[in-house]
Amino acid sequence: MELKLSINCGFAINRYVEPEAWGQIVGEELGLHSVQFVADLLNPFLPEDYVDSQIKRIIEAGKRYDFSVDSIFTSAFTRVNHLMHPDEEMRKIYLEWFKKLLIIGSKLGAKTGGSHFGILTFDTINNPDKKKRVVEAGIKGWQELSYFAKEIGYEALIFEPMSVPREFANTVAETKELMSAVNANCGVPMKVCLDIGHAPHPDERDAYPWILALGADSPVVHLQQTVFNKSNHWPFTPEYNEQGYITAERVIECLEKSGCEKTLLTFELSHREHWDTDGNVIADHKASVDYWRQFVSL
Repeated sequence: MELKLSINCGFAINRYVEPEAWGQIVGEELGLHSVQFVADLLNPFLPEDYVDSQIKRIIEAGKRYDFSVDSIFTSAFTRVNHLMHPDEEMRKIYLEWFKKLLIIGSKLGAKTGGSHFGILTFDTINNPDKKKRVVEAGIKGWQELSYFAKEIGYEALIFEPMSVPREFANTVAETKELMSAVNANCGVPMKVCLDIGHAPHPDERDAYPWILALGADSPVVHLQQTVFNKSNHWPFTPEYNEQGYITAERVIECLEKSGCEKTLLTFELSHREHWDTDGNVIADHKASVDYWRQFVSL
């Protein structure tokens, strides 16, 4: 099994927005060589000439600080309804938005890309006919994106199991059903971006069965420390490792048992804009990398 440590660029949002700034942190301070780039740092809605200029800067930063962009994903600001929006016109807009996002990722070298599957409004989820119509439209949207992704060099699309039913995939069974629905007519396969802290359903709160069930279908795995009933996105510092139940040994053991052959173990740590946490971003990531480096060499 090939494991490689990576980092989700969510840590840089509104803190380290220049490619040279977050790139130096990733490559020099953390010693990581793989990045999951996020749409919040370069939104596809921005003018094309600005996007292209930023892509050039990111590529140069990657050469300077020895990292590659292996994946691209949505993040905090872009966690919206998108392909599950009740408005057909808005779904079409976001379909084109995702194509632009995938193009950005392709130019940066990404081989996987995606988001959460989509978020239903309460009005939609409480109306069976409307829900059926919107879900079917969302699945078709992802299928169209899968063919587009194939044309520009992707190996897979990925979606992240989320927290509540209207966000989708809050059980293992539903996650597999969504994969199967898209993959019934796909260009590149739809796979999973598994977050080891997302075990949301009250009957499925333990993260390890999720890893056993879905590790083989997860080319990207988000790493976070947490407690049993929450998704805290804590760092892997001694303090939080004592409180949390996630251990590198058990995560790796479950990935092996799942049949996983290769994955990016990607730090997705959360620091609120708060006096007690905002200044700890780099130190907490360093400690987390040091912890996982005991078990993962790449």
